[in-house]
Amino acid sequence: MIPVKIQTLIVSGAPAPSIIVLQPIEKVPPQANSRVVPIWVGVNEATQMGIALEETRFSRPMTHDLFLDALTNLDARIDHVLISDVLGPTFYSKLVLRQHDRLIELDARPSDALALALRQKAPLYIDEDVLDRASFPYVFKKSPLEEPEVDDFRKFLEDIAPEDFQGE
Repeated sequence: MIPVKIQTLIVSGAPAPSIIVLQPIEKVPPQANSRVVPIWVGVNEATQMGIALEETRFSRPMTHDLFLDALTNLDARIDHVLISDVLGPTFYSKLVLRQHDRLIELDARPSDALALALRQKAPLYIDEDVLDRASFPYVFKKSPLEEPEVDDFRKFLEDIAPEDFQGE
């Protein structure tokens, strides 16, 4: 199991799918390739993920909050989520609950499992084989503010005057 985090959530309007982007939590040297795993979800699922990421609370419980309230009343909580398989574009996950010393594994859609885990700040994992099969390389570049071209452009701007734009 490889620990992951949600790097970003890309929400689009229907009928286009939205994307949850997972990234392994690993030390990557500067300018090295990392990996990301895009999981395509529907607009409703992306909305729930956004609510979880923003830690938004409503006066009435949403479905995920109701589920977590039920778990709490059963002396259980989310132990972790595992993205366990991928077949074509479809990802599979396990929502692992802890009730005292007992672990309970539930089959769950990744979007639901991730949204629930975020609400309880539970760890997220991906199976190493799934990471190998479903990830894409991602290059972390230097910040544009660190690029030499940006420094040169700033120096150019410092020396420019309004008169430089007047026609002859």
